[in-house]
Amino acid sequence: MTTHSIANETVDHSRQKEAWTLKRVLTNTYLLNAVSLILFFLIWDYVAKERIFHDSLARPLDVLKQIIKLITVKYAGSTLWGHIWASTRRILIGFSIAAVIAVPLGLFMALNRYVNALVKPLFDLFKPMPPIAWVTIAVLWFGIGETSKVFIIIIGSFVPCLLNACNGVRLVDPELYDVIRVLGGKRRDEIFHVCLPASFPAVFAGLQISLSVAWTCVLAAELTNSRAGLGFLIKRGMDTHKPALVLGGMLLIAAAAWLTSQALGLLEKKLCPWKRNIENL
Repeated sequence: MTTHSIANETVDHSRQKEAWTLKRVLTNTYLLNAVSLILFFLIWDYVAKERIFHDSLARPLDVLKQIIKLITVKYAGSTLWGHIWASTRRILIGFSIAAVIAVPLGLFMALNRYVNALVKPLFDLFKPMPPIAWVTIAVLWFGIGETSKVFIIIIGSFVPCLLNACNGVRLVDPELYDVIRVLGGKRRDEIFHVCLPASFPAVFAGLQISLSVAWTCVLAAELTNSRAGLGFLIKRGMDTHKPALVLGGMLLIAAAAWLTSQALGLLEKKLCPWKRNIENL
């Protein structure tokens, strides 16, 4: 039995051992996850084997062999870890710059109507523009070096960060402010003891979205002009008609994006210990 105290109420969760029935086995989450993955790879292998897409779809085993080859042999003068680090470094730089600027700006927009009046018209103007549309202008402005790639990542990551930070403050329960006022709190106390802690989960949700967009942007940037990175591997596979290399690069990007997302999730747990998932309620 486990006991949790939530809002001055005690909730008891009694976990009773259940018998393993056929229904329970078939509805087990881990089993369903495994079945989903197995079916996906079986269908993938069948489609590739039957050459439904001619020779443009590699079989899963060929993709695995290609990834192993990338680990053991240098490709375009760099190891696989070098290409992964090239993309990750661009992500870290661009995403960090966007977050450092967008999150405080979004908070200020929600807290100060004058800041909101100054920033909102420009934000509404640039918000609908797809980040990919900036690729060409970034190359014209900064050339084909690292700066243009980082710039595209900043543009893509900026909007979700600012939007969630601003909305996170606006969606704070007004009753929480009433409580701090009753206790004699000032405006500063409202901001630091109510507003910011209550808005942090929304801020981190925006950071997660921005991180996902950042990986999309770095792929677009590396597909355009790059000599290193996971996007470069995909582009090289397309140019040399190597479907295994293309799919291998796609899987590696998915893995790298998942790992960075998990790292950000761990940071959120450290900085927002008050955020919790309440089950069975």
